[in-house]
Amino acid sequence: MRLPSSPPASHHRLPPEQRRIAAWTLAALALLVLWDFLGQDRLLARAFGSASGFPLRDQWFFVHVAHEGARRAGWLLVLLLALGVWWPMGPLRRLDTGERLQWVVSALLSLAVVGIAKNLSSTSCPWDMAEFGGVARYASHWAWGLADGGSGRCFPAGHASAGFAFIGGWFALRRAQPRAARLCLAASLLAGLLLGLAQQARGAHFMSHTLWSGWLCWTTAWACDLAARLLRRRMAVRTGAVAPVAP
Repeated sequence: MRLPSSPPASHHRLPPEQRRIAAWTLAALALLVLWDFLGQDRLLARAFGSASGFPLRDQWFFVHVAHEGARRAGWLLVLLLALGVWWPMGPLRRLDTGERLQWVVSALLSLAVVGIAKNLSSTSCPWDMAEFGGVARYASHWAWGLADGGSGRCFPAGHASAGFAFIGGWFALRRAQPRAARLCLAASLLAGLLLGLAQQARGAHFMSHTLWSGWLCWTTAWACDLAARLLRRRMAVRTGAVAPVAP
């Protein structure tokens, strides 16, 4: 009796593009862990604060523009993306409905992932630390469940995710509009970093909070892209557009 042959090994491997994305994702993770290991958060925080607190905590621009205004702008952009699924404008016109839906879903999931992680965190903000005029003692965000005496719920940076959440545009745009995809990625990363720095100046977050927010948004967008590709292939198999992979 002839035994069924095994599927080619290539069927179980990620395509070259996905392997490159995986390599960059792991490299970024390694750099984040190194930043935490070297303890750079408090050193950078001291550039903006002292035992008397953070002078820019209540500064008008950082509070009303870089914080409140940016958050509203982020949600407005999410709304426009959602409407663009059915009424596309600009670069969205060159995407199919699935790609437009992928972008808005990845943005919403990125915001949700960062928000849930933040609400479950026991890590407090820099302005809560005794070193900066507060009452909490510093504890690494890796010390899960360890209360530091502050209010907690400060890791990762929820505000920076208002910029990082749109990283998913790179995944949605890169096949049809590679130049627009690169611009979207650059704009999302820049916006997230600037929003994170604004909060850093106020004492609301350490830099690692911002960096981890960016990494979580990236990996969430990548997971959405992988899921969308798998769903498209299954639908294509059902309609006979492509041949099914042998079991």
